[in-house]
Amino acid sequence: MMNVLVTGGAGYVGSHAAKLLAHHGHEVWVYDNLVFGHRAAVPPGRLIEGDLLDRGKVEAVLREKRIDAVMHFAAFAYVGESVTDPAKYYQNNVVGTLSLMEAMRAAGVARIVFSSTCATYGEPEQVPISESQPQQPINPYGFTKLVIEHALADYAHAYGWGYAALRYFNAAGASAEGDIGEDHEPETHLIPLVLQVALGQRDHVLVFGDGHPTPDGTCIRDYIHVDDLAAAHLAALDRLASGTELKINLGTGRGSSVSEVIEACRSVTGHPIPARIVGPRAGDPPALVADASLARRELGWEPKYTSVTPIVETAWRWHRAHPRGYGD
Repeated sequence: MMNVLVTGGAGYVGSHAAKLLAHHGHEVWVYDNLVFGHRAAVPPGRLIEGDLLDRGKVEAVLREKRIDAVMHFAAFAYVGESVTDPAKYYQNNVVGTLSLMEAMRAAGVARIVFSSTCATYGEPEQVPISESQPQQPINPYGFTKLVIEHALADYAHAYGWGYAALRYFNAAGASAEGDIGEDHEPETHLIPLVLQVALGQRDHVLVFGDGHPTPDGTCIRDYIHVDDLAAAHLAALDRLASGTELKINLGTGRGSSVSEVIEACRSVTGHPIPARIVGPRAGDPPALVADASLARRELGWEPKYTSVTPIVETAWRWHRAHPRGYGD
């Protein structure tokens, strides 16, 4: 068993990973500045409030808690905002992460699992997207994640670090127990937006274009359950040793269209959920689906949720019980 520091562990994916780590007997500490995270998502006594830019504090925590490995989720992740305010993203996602890495180096911590993204690929050359495809991000958010992937590779070569960069596709759903889930402000993810219509919090959901080159004309995405993401992080942690370098896609390998997601939400909730078609968003690829075969080979990992309806069921359980998120 290990002592693990989970940065951004009060956020959506980080909280689910921290919960699974603790369930498997690891000693877990969450480091979060609560800009987007939620105190209620962290078990009592496990939250350390702080910013990654406070390198001295991070180093002190790593030493005091005798941390063996870090899971790093702390990042800003709004693609549109990264275009309008790139300075915010470079400062937090790049400078903040490099500060964390230097604190780790000073404290002698040489294992890290990094939350990366399929946004590092940009416009895919082919779908499904394999790890061998070129990484050519088209927005500052994706580029900040790619910068850190390169930095981790350099640290691994120079300092003997072991790292995993896990490139998520569309995180979705909520803990099967219904105790933690998705609560963003503002909310931009499709499934919670659709479920807010079912809860009466929105009049309708917007569909950005129905003329894409897909079977029903709406965009296709690979929705991966947040508990499956957490399980992949645990599997990656178990693989890390000095010099280990893992760069792996996390998805189901199966895409669902916007129309299919809305229909699944209608079926699960029993609500009509009006949808309004508007123009497509600039730079929105018609389809993003993972080739997840490397995760299966390298991590022995298989997603338990392989279709969108059971993912929606867990999300609906959370949102119906917590209509105002952690504010409830």
